[in-house]
Amino acid sequence: MSYLPLAYEAHDNSAGVDTDTGHASTLPVWGRLRIALLGYRSHPHVGGQGIYLHYLSKALVELGHEVDVISGPPYPELDARVRLIKIPSLDLYAHPNPTRALRLQHLLSFSDFYEWWSKLSGAFGEPYCFGRRLVKHFKRHAPHYDVVHDNQCLAYGLLALQKRGLKVVATVHHPITRDRDLALAAATDKGQRWLINRWYSFLSMQKKVVQELQHVITVSAQSQHDIEQAFARPAEKIQVIPNGVDTNIFKPLPEISRREFALITTASSDQPLKGLSILLRALAQLRTGFPQLQLTVIGKLKEDGDTQKELTALQLLDAVQFKSGISNQELVEEYARAAIAIVPSLYEGFGLPAAEAMACGVPLICSDGGALPEVVGEGARLVEAGNVESLVNALHELIGSAELRRQLGERGREHILQQLSWDCVGKKMQAFYFELLNQQGSR
Repeated sequence: MSYLPLAYEAHDNSAGVDTDTGHASTLPVWGRLRIALLGYRSHPHVGGQGIYLHYLSKALVELGHEVDVISGPPYPELDARVRLIKIPSLDLYAHPNPTRALRLQHLLSFSDFYEWWSKLSGAFGEPYCFGRRLVKHFKRHAPHYDVVHDNQCLAYGLLALQKRGLKVVATVHHPITRDRDLALAAATDKGQRWLINRWYSFLSMQKKVVQELQHVITVSAQSQHDIEQAFARPAEKIQVIPNGVDTNIFKPLPEISRREFALITTASSDQPLKGLSILLRALAQLRTGFPQLQLTVIGKLKEDGDTQKELTALQLLDAVQFKSGISNQELVEEYARAAIAIVPSLYEGFGLPAAEAMACGVPLICSDGGALPEVVGEGARLVEAGNVESLVNALHELIGSAELRRQLGERGREHILQQLSWDCVGKKMQAFYFELLNQQGSR
């Protein structure tokens, strides 16, 4: 992958040094930066966006920079040294009755009304509305930042900030066109397809923004290729900087005993992309020979959703439990108790759950969907994405060999330590910031 080398260290009044060659860099050293990280919604435990903001902001603070996170609800959990600036929304997905969420004062706000109407009409208006509110915040408060770094919102508001002279960067973890296409493929009638296209109508905005932003980052070579295909931005204009893992938190807990027949996976919702259905069908087959098998899903089960119906049809209601809203420490403890972790995704632009499981030393079986082979390297057992039999065979092999599980768990942990710690990733991001600031002149 074309990851940016760890080329520059921040020291006032000194030359940058390329740590690969030991030679002085031609870039100026910028020292302490003021950085704004943006998230239109940043749930601290589900979906990955709040997790990315938490760890990236912490890594940048550790390098000596001043970092604000500007976010809509749900808000992230942040290091005490990072300031959270809240941009309120109607947060309709958390409202018990979205149709009644609109109040008289909201009619005075185009953003509020648009967010409400979008939800009622089947669209997803949060990113667009966050962009409008963000521009209003910058006009009202005129904050100074050396870098404004968006996390997957890709709203028109970013282009407005760029036109105002701000150095705007966006991370695109993967193009959401993949999610839409898989959802359309799983649709059973024209009505469902219409609703899916309506919900994903924000993609036209994201495509335009990705094409017009000066600086775009993604997290893997696979996503770099996919963004080029989906959004028509040349691959050479997309920088690859991977996600990272906090190896001080995500680590083995030898004081907790692994349960021989305990499996674990993550699934934020009933999304075909995550491949939970593949795992459930594999589990149903394996339970005939290993009735002790139990699966813990880190995520929330939707009432009357497709997953609940499938659990009933496969007679797995007593074999699968869902846990949501847990802390990182509780998640690490769940990994410590598990004998095997599984990431069955049909596609991942990166695959943070895979990296976190490996960091915890739990043996991992992982699909080859999207960027997952890049992320796991030789530290996981790969299976064909979407292939139930391939997953059954891999699980059968690992269930039957404690020694194979031990070796795989150790390899996974070592891979993460060497390649994907947040200390390493933070330095790569810092180097990218220095480079773009050098290209655009002194502040």
